[in-house]
Amino acid sequence: MSRYIATRAIRGANALVSEAELMLTKALAEKGPETPVAFPNTAYYLPTIYGLTGVPVEKLGQLTDVLAHARDLLHPIPANSHWTPYLGETLDSGMATLFAAEALEAIRFTYGAQPEPMPGMRLAGGTIYPGDCDGSPAGHLNGPIDDIRLRSWGIQLVDGRMSGFAAIVGCAKNNQVAVKIVRELQKRSILTFLCGNVNGRSIIDQLNEEGVELGYDTFTVPFGTDTLSAIYALGFATRSALTFGGMKAGMARDILLYNKERVFAFVLALGEVDDLKYAAAAGAINYGFPFIADTVIPEILPTGVTTYEHVVSMPFDAIPGADDLQKAEQLVQKCIEVRGVKIKMTDVPISVAYGSAFEGEVVRKTDMRIEFGGKY
Repeated sequence: MSRYIATRAIRGANALVSEAELMLTKALAEKGPETPVAFPNTAYYLPTIYGLTGVPVEKLGQLTDVLAHARDLLHPIPANSHWTPYLGETLDSGMATLFAAEALEAIRFTYGAQPEPMPGMRLAGGTIYPGDCDGSPAGHLNGPIDDIRLRSWGIQLVDGRMSGFAAIVGCAKNNQVAVKIVRELQKRSILTFLCGNVNGRSIIDQLNEEGVELGYDTFTVPFGTDTLSAIYALGFATRSALTFGGMKAGMARDILLYNKERVFAFVLALGEVDDLKYAAAAGAINYGFPFIADTVIPEILPTGVTTYEHVVSMPFDAIPGADDLQKAEQLVQKCIEVRGVKIKMTDVPISVAYGSAFEGEVVRKTDMRIEFGGKY
């Protein structure tokens, strides 16, 4: 177990729980404890909190006990000497991070700050709206997945039509690499959730600049441009266990094991990994989801919580390959190997990407290169 990773994750978790407590105190003073709290279009309340603790949070005041529980899960930052490496402390802090992140996003909903606004986004289906994305209010990113979409995608995850899902956090080396990573995941029928940023720039911005269609139809869903929005991916995983695994709220161990064995997901961190990303990674590892970074970070390779490695470093510039696009393809392949995703893919020798994510995609006139038939 890496003391460096434990230090960064535990420090990030402590900072986030403290931030959540301060924000909750402010919200209680301004809005009152009876203010309704919920994610839109779901019967699972705040799904990660509900699934893992059994607490159906419906009012702002109920978050006080949730954050108290998160505080109890925290551990002191490891000392520089005489410290026994223990993965459990890091995982506990990761779980505290998830509870604090979901509480923060719920509070933001009460202030109208979620879903996050993002002007100029291209919507799957061929029409450009001012920031509209499937399932979200006009002018906003997606935010949490609704229950209707959960059931549709969950069935595909269960029967194998969808290979798994990837949570991409951060910003790629350049726009072309960002597009290549997403296209490689789409070709493999892997659902992709986008969130986070590096120095204020997100992979969502990169894809938007390249005209990549985002939304439910293309299996590429932008949650938000901060790391906190990664909690929506884990809420999706929690609801998958409750909906399709026959789990009941509060069956935390069973929910986590279901995700380890049945939901093939991983976290891909692009760019610098800060304390909060380490803390969120610790939370994802609880689900059996490995964390792969394209930068130089310490690794946790022994198996145990995840099926294979826990934390893997694959520095982008050190990947063998003739160009960045080949390196991006190898990075995606490494993620699949680490998680053990089962891919069913036939190689068809055509010059465009293909797969379930491209069904019904509209090709605009300005993007046409050649047309057969018709008056042209």
